[in-house]
Amino acid sequence: MSDELSRSMQTLKSQPVPPYFLSYQISESQQTIVHGSFGTLAASTDGKQRTLALDVRVGSPAFDNTHTVRGGMPSMDFAEHFSRALMPLDDDPAAIRHILWYATDRRYKRAIERLTRAKADVEVHVATEDTSADFAIAPKEDYIESIAAPVVDRTAWENKVRMYTAPFAKYDDIYDGEATLLAEGATRWYVNSDGSRLQTSSTFYRLIISAYTKADDGMILPRYESYLALTPDKLPSDSEVTAAVQRMITDMHALRKAPVIGAMTAPAILSGRASGVFFHEVFGHRVEGHRLKNEDDAQTFKGKVGEHILPSSISIYFDPTQRTLAGNDLAGFYLYDDQGVKARRVDVVTNGVFKNFLMSRSPIAGFSASNGHGRAQAGFTPVARQSNLVVTGNAPVSRAELKRRLLAEIKAQGKPFGLLFDDIEGGFTITQRFAPNSFDVLPIMVYRVFPDGREELVRGIDLIGTPLTVFSKIIATGGEQSVFNGVCGAESGGVPVSAASPAILLSQIEVQKKEKDQDRAPILPAPHEVQP
Repeated sequence: MSDELSRSMQTLKSQPVPPYFLSYQISESQQTIVHGSFGTLAASTDGKQRTLALDVRVGSPAFDNTHTVRGGMPSMDFAEHFSRALMPLDDDPAAIRHILWYATDRRYKRAIERLTRAKADVEVHVATEDTSADFAIAPKEDYIESIAAPVVDRTAWENKVRMYTAPFAKYDDIYDGEATLLAEGATRWYVNSDGSRLQTSSTFYRLIISAYTKADDGMILPRYESYLALTPDKLPSDSEVTAAVQRMITDMHALRKAPVIGAMTAPAILSGRASGVFFHEVFGHRVEGHRLKNEDDAQTFKGKVGEHILPSSISIYFDPTQRTLAGNDLAGFYLYDDQGVKARRVDVVTNGVFKNFLMSRSPIAGFSASNGHGRAQAGFTPVARQSNLVVTGNAPVSRAELKRRLLAEIKAQGKPFGLLFDDIEGGFTITQRFAPNSFDVLPIMVYRVFPDGREELVRGIDLIGTPLTVFSKIIATGGEQSVFNGVCGAESGGVPVSAASPAILLSQIEVQKKEKDQDRAPILPAPHEVQP
């Protein structure tokens, strides 16, 4: 990679518009997947793949081919965000150099064309609000670590997924009951024309249990349990997983009978897992720095550095170098980002005051350097993305005190009940200006809490709102942090992330009716009910 990069830069120097920067990253994924359903084995495979991503820049760091081009169809820039090319699995220098040569040539030609378009855009459109440079200089990095490979006893895991999913098959009202083990070794080789040379490698193991039932009114009612570990010894025991499966079955049967509630506002408690996803969606995407250069983005926190945006008891940081928290491994752990920049902790909110954005090597006004958050799925172009989001509170209260304050809010507001969001499946957010700048968190287990403290499971609602309004409603935080690990999808593909937060109490949240399927439950009885 280094040899071909040097040859390309030297040769292209003679062109009228030579590149000023070039980088190659080859990502290798070595995976074992074991998948089972209803007590049977559905798939058991090993796979390996290497993918190339490259960055060719022409012009200058102040203005280059990545400069925003306004107007036109978004598809015109697709090639700039997705540069995937498969690489040989053999360490054959000639074969690797051949693909690097051809991919570099093609990408260089596209870079020249796009630089021309970017210059024309400046001439025909109004001046941009953010006039910062297009590329940030970063220190040369040199780091090599040993290559790690996942260790999996496939036969043992085939038996495990059969065992984990067998209980789902006993019930004719459970329409999907699956378990998947994904064990992956992820290795990256990165070189750039600044002289950086990186080899990073890690493993992770993800176990996902999923099932769903359907209510008589057509509403699909899912339940999920997921576990993530950076080493196989930290995966849960068989007894832990089988107990979780039984809880899922109990919850699904309870959800089928649970009353449906509709749109309303109410005071609420979000559990640690729920508030972790809440902050990921409502806050995290809006502090990804590259969005402030996109004039179609709502730019919620632009100009708010130094302002209180949260209660003074709350601080938020992102730290990709943190491997664990509260005994949980964190999915957003890495040492160097996908632009060759060393990972580091970024304090974004301190005592309620907004301080910082997550930065890639694309500068924005007031923030001229990367802080190690240029991330991408293999083959995509990196942009600023979240890593390990951690919410802390400096005035925590107990779970019992949170509920006491919730009951006080219910009575003070004259509400018939408040809400407790105990578990969620995920969420999404809109950050663009063309639509309301809103979010939607998708809860699974929700309870209404009556003024006398009684709790009742309910269904049929999603948690919605807009960021600045909902932040102003936070009035207390719990003590113990809970961790949610997942994969976040955005412009640069899917990247592993974590969100950790204590429970939070809000004086008011808004919910809307959940989307509902219109198909009836199966007409035919389940096969296990058929008598021979």
